[in-house]
Amino acid sequence: MVFDLPLVAFYCVCYMLVLFGIAFITERGWIPDSVVRHPLTYILSLGIVASAWEFYGIVDLADQFGYGALAYYLGVGAIFIFAPVALAPLTEIARRYQVRSLADLLVFRYHNHSVGVLATLCMCLAVIPLLALQLQAVSDTLTILTAARNEDLPLTDTGFSSREVLALIYCVILAIFTVLFGSSRDKHRGLITAMAFESLLKVCALCAVGLFAVHHVFGGMSGLDNWLQNNSVHLDRLYAPVQDSASHTLLIIFLATAVAMPHIFHMSVVENPVRNAIRTVGWAFPLFLLFMALPIFPILWAGKELQLTMSPEYFTLGVPLESGSPALTMLAFLGGLSASTGALVAISLALTTMLLNQWLLPILKLNARWNIFHLLLWLRRGLIFGVFIAGFLFYQLVHSRYNLTDLALLGFIQALQFLPGIIAIAYWPRANSKGFLAGLSVGTLVWGFGLFLPTIVGINAIELPNNNQSILLGFNQWNAITLWSLSLNILVFVGVSLFTKTSDAEHYSAELCSADEISHPVRNTLDISSAGEFKSRLADRLGADIAEQEVDRALRELELNRSERRPYALRRLRNRLEANLSGLFGISVAGEILDEHIPYKIPTHSGSADINLIERRFERDNRELSGVAAELNNLRLYYRKTLQELPMAICSLGPDLEVLTWNNAMAELTGIDSDDVTGSHLSNLIEPWHTLIADFSADQHTHTHRQATEIDNHTCWYSLHKALIEGPVPSSADCQVILIEDVTELQRLENELIHSERLASVGRLAAGVAHEIGNPVTGIACLAQNIQYETKDKELLESAEQILEQTDRITRIVQSLVSFSHAGSNHAETYELVHLSDCADEAIHLLSLQKDKTEVHYDNQLNESLVIRGDAQRLIQVFVNLLSNARDASPAGGRIPVTGAIINGMVTVSIEDEGHGIPANKLGQILEPFYTTKEPGEGTGLGLSMVYSIVTDHEGQIEIQSPVNEATGRGARFTLQFPA
Repeated sequence: MVFDLPLVAFYCVCYMLVLFGIAFITERGWIPDSVVRHPLTYILSLGIVASAWEFYGIVDLADQFGYGALAYYLGVGAIFIFAPVALAPLTEIARRYQVRSLADLLVFRYHNHSVGVLATLCMCLAVIPLLALQLQAVSDTLTILTAARNEDLPLTDTGFSSREVLALIYCVILAIFTVLFGSSRDKHRGLITAMAFESLLKVCALCAVGLFAVHHVFGGMSGLDNWLQNNSVHLDRLYAPVQDSASHTLLIIFLATAVAMPHIFHMSVVENPVRNAIRTVGWAFPLFLLFMALPIFPILWAGKELQLTMSPEYFTLGVPLESGSPALTMLAFLGGLSASTGALVAISLALTTMLLNQWLLPILKLNARWNIFHLLLWLRRGLIFGVFIAGFLFYQLVHSRYNLTDLALLGFIQALQFLPGIIAIAYWPRANSKGFLAGLSVGTLVWGFGLFLPTIVGINAIELPNNNQSILLGFNQWNAITLWSLSLNILVFVGVSLFTKTSDAEHYSAELCSADEISHPVRNTLDISSAGEFKSRLADRLGADIAEQEVDRALRELELNRSERRPYALRRLRNRLEANLSGLFGISVAGEILDEHIPYKIPTHSGSADINLIERRFERDNRELSGVAAELNNLRLYYRKTLQELPMAICSLGPDLEVLTWNNAMAELTGIDSDDVTGSHLSNLIEPWHTLIADFSADQHTHTHRQATEIDNHTCWYSLHKALIEGPVPSSADCQVILIEDVTELQRLENELIHSERLASVGRLAAGVAHEIGNPVTGIACLAQNIQYETKDKELLESAEQILEQTDRITRIVQSLVSFSHAGSNHAETYELVHLSDCADEAIHLLSLQKDKTEVHYDNQLNESLVIRGDAQRLIQVFVNLLSNARDASPAGGRIPVTGAIINGMVTVSIEDEGHGIPANKLGQILEPFYTTKEPGEGTGLGLSMVYSIVTDHEGQIEIQSPVNEATGRGARFTLQFPA
């Protein structure tokens, strides 16, 4: 069965159009986010791991190694099964610091730009053979489909120039696709969905060919079993393959593939749209690999049964082709085309990012005169085309002299050289850049002289002079070259790292990348005071527009406002800017820009810990903690909640006076929310809190009692206490914990008590004075009476009468003062019959003596029949307190009625005012001691409490209603009830 080339080309174009369409509608938002961001879509996009070699060449590997071919699935699958250990640390670092490529990750860890330059060079050498592999697979399968069925297929030397032309056209189309959907800065939603589709297509195609091989070629599973029994040689080769000794080496190579190949890193980390998907990927992606692995041996055996003359690497296409199934043949071809397409797109994107960040941008030295975004876009597009051209040229260079497995091993073995350095990122802080550079260089040189150069030159051995022996090179010795290169790499890497000094910057980066380090606690400081200052400083390098755009973007991501001034928030903003610019320019250039324009200052206190950063990281990673770490975090949360809920105002300050803790009581006391002050410098606090706390913090004394402070034109008193505690980092400078106690009410109470004692003394003096005044007043009255008896003069008699009236008034006033000065008794056995109207009159008479108070009209409407048993003096005190409160609440000229009646055997007395009323939420508190709604200095809060106590002693009750007038919302009514 032979296909026409135009027909095959038509199917290829249709497939590419479908791929373009899926990416396009995804970018336009026509596919819901629930689909694009679904873990299944992400897992399928990781299927780019299975390139054309895994679709075709794995069958050839199975022919050579038997079950050893499963090393690919075991190695790659094991990395994802143990993803929480193997991939999660790398993924978290890449996500947190916006690492866009494997080279950027290595530069971030080893803090040396030379690492990125060498890593990019070595990675280019590793992936160029893989690019050629994909092109060779496409051109070879095109040849197979369009060549005669029964002739040996001339795949190694051919003048069939259309193969090269088709491969070049395929490169151009894919480059255009990659430029359209992969060259922007943001995550490429369309690309992810398209890669997920191509993975689904190739796994379906491979499984369909496998099922076809079992049921059509062998007639079912029983037929396959019979064939294996009759052809035991194929069964024996599963356990004793041709190259059994290299199976373990294959496992090592494929273990490294999942973490070292740049396109796999790009899709699994950079393009990852699903956060915290590691656990799902840990079981779902190995399941995907299982579906890819199941058809391999049935396809191999079906090819042997059909006696296909082609290489086993193309049995996946040859089995349906030989069996005369055009639909399945085309499906298999499109599956292989999908595998090649996914790998080519992902490899080109990953390599483009590395070349741009590590080679071009450091050379160009970006400045504000350029349109940086426009420049980056076109540089990235040009590099994408350059990568495809490089792959095509290498394909032309090797010119199908090697099969797919040889090209795959050539790339995989070079990628293996990155494995020691990648493992050390999270698990060996002692590793340094010198060791990594030396180890990678040695491993690459062994690989280059042993495999890469012989592949290009086309030699397999070097004849020794004056000797009939020769040194085998190339793929004849790939197993030995792999082991030697990796062993020397590790030996040099470890040795140089151990015997050379690690710089402070490398040590800092190593701690950031450490697997058991939630965050690096050291707090650096910035010589910058506001978010707006970031824009002005970056404008010199990026331009005003781009600087503003990047700063605003970082502020939005951190949910900060443009007026932000807190040092902690500014440090977060700086870190976010560096992360975002790393995604744009790469780690090296971004670090250079930030270090030049917004550098960290050397901490004035060594070992200062960023408590706020630690807290934020713990809150974010709380669900990911387990075991002892989770228990310790729960203990931390308990103590932190205890501190936050303490009814005492507490704050803690760092050595540089940065606010580290601000509990709820402190927020309530100061009116400053914790989120607004935590992480800010003490100098940013509003007055008077800045002065109060700063002065006390600088004071040598650890206690200050009753510090007077003016707040809102009122004097408040605070007692302050502090303690010095050692910071969380050993040998760090001491932090301060400051406790503020509000003693305003206590101070006011003492002042009132002092004033009350003064008044009591005055009262006692007044009682004595009143007694002494009585004698001269009596004398004056006697003289006036004598005048009445001794004269008949009307005018003189009238004057004597007026004198007697005034002396009588003086006598009544003095008697009232003397009577009110008596404390009375709270013993029921001493109670007498008391007329409440007389008590009200006496209280009104006493209050009328206070001429400096509001003038109101008291209306005593109590009847003489309202009589109870009680203490007259204490009841007068009740009326005095209630009437004085009513007077203070009422407007000038207001009317205060005092009414009463006997209701259900109870004497009821009501006092009503025309004031602003009592808020509903305070009605239940006004009878409590020391609670008052009056301004400071106007009342002690003891009057109503005393009224309640006296009424209770008289077996009475008190009710409060406010407002009295529902329409105006004004007025309050106090109702007293006593047994009649």
